Amino acid sequence: MTRFRPAALALAAALALPTGLLAPALQAQSPMDDAQRKAVEEVVRDYILKNPEIILEAVDSLQKRQKMAEEQKAKTALAENKAALFQNPADPVAGNPKGDVTVVEFFDYQCGYCKAVQADTERLIKDDGKLRFVFKEFPILSPASLTAAKAALASRGQGKYLEFHNALMAHRGQLDDDVIQRLAKSVGLDTDKLKKDMNSPEVLKVIAANQALAEELGIRGTPAFVIGDELVPGAIKLDQMKELVAAARKG
Repeated sequence: MTRFRPAALALAAALALPTGLLAPALQAQSPMDDAQRKAVEEVVRDYILKNPEIILEAVDSLQKRQKMAEEQKAKTALAENKAALFQNPADPVAGNPKGDVTVVEFFDYQCGYCKAVQADTERLIKDDGKLRFVFKEFPILSPASLTAAKAALASRGQGKYLEFHNALMAHRGQLDDDVIQRLAKSVGLDTDKLKKDMNSPEVLKVIAANQALAEELGIRGTPAFVIGDELVPGAIKLDQMKELVAAARKG
């Protein structure tokens, strides 16, 4: 609802000041003189004052049209970016690499909602042997988010991505360089190599690609999931994840 508030206020203001709203339309439709135009505007103004609920109805209609347009735009973007979403070899993958359904998660290691759904995503992967899970590092909340994302991607070179990812997600509290390195060491990573690898062009390219893809899909926050042909913004529960996977499996 919050994203529509500016539009709602603008529409309400326009309806409350019908001269600005009506004059261009009246001018385009007929050569009314000023007196005729003023008379029509007064009729409309009186009607709005007597029936103010039409402002809310108009705002509601606008919101629904905007929501439908955004959903259609997202579906088109998903169809046009399937390869980047599901088949980018640079993305870490968990579960069954040949699974019949792929779940993609955009996340940030400083995101409390991402941490809240972590147990459910782990359970989903564990419970469904035919599921493929793709991790999209999407650091948007802080400089530490970017540092953590770079370190996580660099850990792939040591075969420790999933362990490190889980450790970062399990951490409660703010991340900083020291915490990230301590967590890396706790899962058996060579931290000297990690520091070197995390600023490699390959790592930076993955993050830049994820940011560009999120922009294409209209993803502005974390977490965000793509399950089959559905884009699902925000945290969702395990039951809903399973329902969406089942729907994707049915086609």
